[in-house]
Amino acid sequence: MRLEREWVGARASMLLTLLVGVLSVVTGIANIGVSTDAADFVLFGVTFPGYVQQVAAFTGTLTGFVLLVTAFGLRRRLRTAWYATMLLFPITAAQGALQSTQLSFPLIGLSAVAFVVVGLNLGVYDRELELTTTQIAAMAALAGAQAYGTVGAFALRDPHFEGVNNLLDAFYFSLVTGSTVGYGDITPSTAVGELFTLSVVLVTVSSFAVVLGVVFTPLIEARLSRALGRMTEEQLDLLENHVLVLGYGDLTEPILEELTAKADVLILTDDEERTRRLTERGYTVLTADPSDEDSQHRGRVESARAVVVATNNDAEDALGILTARQLNPDVTIVAAASQRENVNKLKRAGADTVISPATLGAHFLAESALGGEGVEELERRLMTEDPSRAGEAVQEAIDDEEREASGENGKPEERTDGN
Repeated sequence: MRLEREWVGARASMLLTLLVGVLSVVTGIANIGVSTDAADFVLFGVTFPGYVQQVAAFTGTLTGFVLLVTAFGLRRRLRTAWYATMLLFPITAAQGALQSTQLSFPLIGLSAVAFVVVGLNLGVYDRELELTTTQIAAMAALAGAQAYGTVGAFALRDPHFEGVNNLLDAFYFSLVTGSTVGYGDITPSTAVGELFTLSVVLVTVSSFAVVLGVVFTPLIEARLSRALGRMTEEQLDLLENHVLVLGYGDLTEPILEELTAKADVLILTDDEERTRRLTERGYTVLTADPSDEDSQHRGRVESARAVVVATNNDAEDALGILTARQLNPDVTIVAAASQRENVNKLKRAGADTVISPATLGAHFLAESALGGEGVEELERRLMTEDPSRAGEAVQEAIDDEEREASGENGKPEERTDGN
């Protein structure tokens, strides 16, 4: 089940969409130089004109760039991005088939695989596209500015402009003017044309600047959030099949060293200074109350593979365990008890496994001091890289500790009455 979630999940969907987009762009650029006078070709029994290959290459490049955009929408788990991506995959495959080159076969195959994988994850993309007033205004301003430049240039084409013969020429003039490229192939020839061009420059350049601000502001905010040790909602949405660590204490440090090499880890702590230090060391940290329901929901406890609770405060750990068990009844919860008498309490709170490291370490040291055999062998088994063998060793140590605590040693008690 974990393997399926890892390879056929939201992250795999986003990566496959990115790969299809990149491959579509590369394939289109490689084939865009096909001559429009190329010979006709037959595909699936249908004869196509030679120029269709160049058209498919050009449109395929554009489709690839659009797929790159929808991939970031998938990262934010937008339902709209899912619909757009599912629509574009068949189009990309068809464009690859029409290009009819060796580069087309990987594009067609990968598009088919991505179509299946993304389609299976419909339930993951449950967010609606919510545009802010600023974003709507920016897009409306850009569309209005381009319409103004296009319609005006077309209306004044004769005798005020040289080189504008149709609506496509007018749109081209408006676009290159607003983007400040200005190739100079279309120029005003009268004072009226010059005044109109000045107005187009002011309107379109301003609208482009507004749109760029709307686009780059979230990116800058994400960088600042990362520098301050705060995760963005987009980063949190991408978490899947990870280990959620609730709180940070003396016991957490060695646990992180063991976990980070084997799984994705997210740490929840309400200490901002500790968050900053952990972030500088490369850990993924969310500044929030570990026992709070909203905090764990943001940490995507519902899709976590395990929850680890190992601070120095058993009472707060119990609250975190209760919350995690409520939000995800099936998740594996592992806890460390700072005091031996709290082991059963943490289990009743919902932890699957509770270990008292201090008590366990004291037991090993005492056994070694009294000449106990096999302690070093048990330690070696605990430190083995095989998780199953390590788990068996831990369970044996816990069982021994519980037997000693209850007065059992596995042998019949010796009678002292002489019978």
